Amino acid sequence: MSVLPLVFTSGWASGINAYAVVLLLGIFGRTGLTDEVPASLQRTDVLIVAAVLFLCEAVADKIPYVDSIWDGVHTVIRPVAGAVIGALLAGQSGSLSDITAGAVGGTTALASHFVKAGTRMAINTSPEPFSNVAMSIAEDLGVAGLVTFAIFYPVPAAIIAASLLVVGLAIVAFLWSRIRRFLRRRAQRREEKRLAVEAREVTGAPPR
Repeated sequence: MSVLPLVFTSGWASGINAYAVVLLLGIFGRTGLTDEVPASLQRTDVLIVAAVLFLCEAVADKIPYVDSIWDGVHTVIRPVAGAVIGALLAGQSGSLSDITAGAVGGTTALASHFVKAGTRMAINTSPEPFSNVAMSIAEDLGVAGLVTFAIFYPVPAAIIAASLLVVGLAIVAFLWSRIRRFLRRRAQRREEKRLAVEAREVTGAPPR
């Protein structure tokens, strides 16, 4: 079970930026900072592909509405990446079954992806683009910092990841309740305006 905290943390991070997780773990393995990273994640071709896709995500993730489209495309990719990374980590250490590690990594990645996608959709209701850029940078730094921390202190890192996940789910639930109320009020105002226009057309009253 010694690898489980790292699997959980990498799953949380994969739900936010799977390419960054692959790139970081591969670099840590290649430089000898840890023995937990399997050789398949340290391959040069894997690192190059991960770096290119990470750069693509770094750009797309900072553009309003493009980030939500990108998140939609990655609804399957991120959980699958979390599951695969978890299974590979378990296979490397031999302390946890691949199936269990894949389930933990994939489920955690799906949950954190839901938080990321939901938060971004809420942020996109704001007309300015700066909040998207700030959130994207904060996510990238958070993933890099927590994955690095997990390599040396896996249990505290997993506790932090779990706390962030719970808080994130609560924030998304709160934001979406507020957004639903806002959309209902806006739809109601539009309907009232439409009915008022129709009433003026019927009575022949001049428009206000």
